[in-house]
Amino acid sequence: DTSLAEVNSFSPSMPISPSSMINQYKFEDEPELRDLFITVDDPESHITAIETFITYRVVTKTSRGEFDSSEYEVRRRYQDFLWLKSKLEEAHPTLIIPPLPEKFIMKGMVERFSDEFIETRRKALHKFLNRIADHPTLTFNEDFKIFLTAQAWELSSHKKQGPGLLSRMGQTVRAVASSVRGGVKNRPEMFTEMNNYMETFSQKINVLDKIAHRIYKEEREYFNEMKEYGPVHTLWSASEEDIADSLKGVASCIDKCCKATEKRMAGLSENLLPILHEYVLYSEILMGVLKRRDQIQGELDSKVDALANKKAEKDLFSEEIGKLEDKVECANNALKADWDRWKQNMQCDMRSAFTNVAENNLRYYEECLATWESFLASQTVDLHMEEDSEDRP
Repeated sequence: DTSLAEVNSFSPSMPISPSSMINQYKFEDEPELRDLFITVDDPESHITAIETFITYRVVTKTSRGEFDSSEYEVRRRYQDFLWLKSKLEEAHPTLIIPPLPEKFIMKGMVERFSDEFIETRRKALHKFLNRIADHPTLTFNEDFKIFLTAQAWELSSHKKQGPGLLSRMGQTVRAVASSVRGGVKNRPEMFTEMNNYMETFSQKINVLDKIAHRIYKEEREYFNEMKEYGPVHTLWSASEEDIADSLKGVASCIDKCCKATEKRMAGLSENLLPILHEYVLYSEILMGVLKRRDQIQGELDSKVDALANKKAEKDLFSEEIGKLEDKVECANNALKADWDRWKQNMQCDMRSAFTNVAENNLRYYEECLATWESFLASQTVDLHMEEDSEDRP
């Protein structure tokens, strides 16, 4: 997972890099002492008569008083993480819930249930839980605690206690009805600006995500060509005695550049691609949160309109409007606080990811340049030695 502590920097002999400065950055509202540590690891494959799935070990260590023990170890599958996310969205409709990796992967990237796919998903699930743990409100959610501590049968039993089908259908009908009524009349300017910001952000981050994946794909194709290119020179040297050393030198340089390319690809796949795609998912989540806020606002607006048309029921409507006004205020305050926190995290993550890519590129080109310069220097020395031997009587 990409974190500030994991950003690589140059050797001590090099000038201090921007990432070294980022490592010193600290959020003002970040607690000095963490009291909840979560690790997702040890994936296991399960094959049954009807399905194949992966479970992951979730280890929790905590010093919080509301936990009965200081350490827990449970196994969870992807569906359990989906359940947790839905419960968090249900309990906190205007908070920004961290994204989960998609259930299905992009065609042509990696095969489902391959080691690469499982490891990528494990890292994403690990980040998902730790982002919740670091959130000032979500971290104390009761369903989150149950997810971390309950055994499989206990979690299954708890899931069955959720809202019934009719309740969920009612929520969906109200949401659709709210959207059909049209735009919100009294949306505060702040949330209009948020919506405009997210539309632009979503467009830009999606373009970056697509281009980054295309670059990675082209880099992989280049790497595969390089692996075949070097050995050709070695084979050729066997039939060209006079330039055999030069051909072997070229083959060696290509091999070193090939290894450097592989390291640069690893940097892209581990540090840049996951961050970009995570914020693609975040952009979808933010748009959903803003819509839910508007739905709450729309419900209040409709009651205010109804009050103006039904004077006889003024007292009843006034009470409902008071409750809805409190609900809108709570939703607005929750989103405003989370918005500032999310933007701060996003900007720090992006700065860290792009700085990491820049440093990896510098190391890559410096390594390749040094490799070819060394080869040229050796050829120059050999050429001078040959000229000196020819000048001797």
